[in-house]
Amino acid sequence: MSSKSIGGEIIVTVNGTDHQLPSGSTAHDLVASLGLEGRPVAVELNEHVVPRVELPGRVLHQDDRLEIVTLVGGG
Repeated sequence: MSSKSIGGEIIVTVNGTDHQLPSGSTAHDLVASLGLEGRPVAVELNEHVVPRVELPGRVLHQDDRLEIVTLVGGG
């Protein structure tokens, strides 16, 4: 993974996979882009749990590492 942002974009790692996002994106923006908005999720940013209410204000930066976990129903 490059340590430079590319043309106003950043690269973050989500669950071990690189994702390119516009600079200034928040953790909430990322969750929404993954189709998880409104679903129960737990977000860890650089090994620290981010409370759901803080996601919209948590701006992501180049090379941030996130783990996102959601519930999966089934039977």
